[in-house]
Amino acid sequence: MMQDEILRKEQEFHDQWAAIIDVDGIRVADYFEACTAPENRFILKQLGDMRGKYLLDLGCGAGENSVYFATKGARCVASDYSPGMVDVALKLAATNGVGVEGKVVNAMAIDFPDNTFDIVYASNLLHHIPNPRITIQEMHRVLKPGGKACFWDPLKHNPVINVYRRIATKVRTEDEAPLDINIVDFVQSRFSQTHYDTFWLATLWIFLRFYLIEKVDPNKERYWKKIILEHTRLEKDYLKLEKIDRALKKLPLAKRFAWNLAVVATK
Repeated sequence: MMQDEILRKEQEFHDQWAAIIDVDGIRVADYFEACTAPENRFILKQLGDMRGKYLLDLGCGAGENSVYFATKGARCVASDYSPGMVDVALKLAATNGVGVEGKVVNAMAIDFPDNTFDIVYASNLLHHIPNPRITIQEMHRVLKPGGKACFWDPLKHNPVINVYRRIATKVRTEDEAPLDINIVDFVQSRFSQTHYDTFWLATLWIFLRFYLIEKVDPNKERYWKKIILEHTRLEKDYLKLEKIDRALKKLPLAKRFAWNLAVVATK
C-alpha cells in the first residue's frame, strides 16, 4: 500500500506539472547535445546508430527524449505513469513533426511482453521509484537479447546537492530518493555488459552561482532545467570546470560524490 501511495503522489505531482508545460519552448536537441547535458552525450556514444530501433522511453516526462530519438530514426514509445505527461509528449512530437506512440505505464510492472525492445531509456526516473531494482529488472525483461538499458539519475552522496534538495522542496516530490552508486553493482549482476560514468563535481559551481550570486529562487526555477536552457551562456565556464571534473574522477571514491550517474547496460 505504501508503494501505491508513493506512485499516486508522483502521478499527481507530474500531472500538475504537465498542465503548465509550454511545448513550444522546448528545444529538444539541447537535452542531448548541449555541453551541460553530459549524461545524455555519454549515453548517445554507447548507443550508436538509432535507425530502426524499437525504443521504450520509460518515464518520458515532457517527451524530449522520445522526440529526439524519433528524429534519429528510432520507433519510440513515450511512456509515463502520469497521463498528463504522456499527452505533453505526444504534443511535443507533433510540434516537431515526428511520430511517437504514447502509453501510460507503471515502471515497476511494464505492460509489454518479454524481449520486446531494442532499447529502454529512462532519464531522471529511478529516484522516483519506491524500489528501483524492480524497475531495472523490468527493463531487462522487456529488452531483446543484446538490447540496451540506459538510464541516468541523481546520486545521494554529494553534500552540495543534498543542501539544494532540502531547499528546493516545491519543484520535487517528497518521496524521491537519489540513488546509491552501488546500484551499479546490481546492474552488473543482471546484464552481460555495463558501462557507466558520473558527472558534475566541480561543475556544480554553476548551481552555487545560481543561488549565491544570481539569486535564482530554486523553488521557482528548476536548476537542472536551467542548465540546459541556458547552456550557451554557461558553456565557457562549464567546459573549464568539466576539465577539472575529469581529473577529479581519477581519484579514489571521487565518482560517488558526483551529482548524476549514467549507465548503459547490454542484456
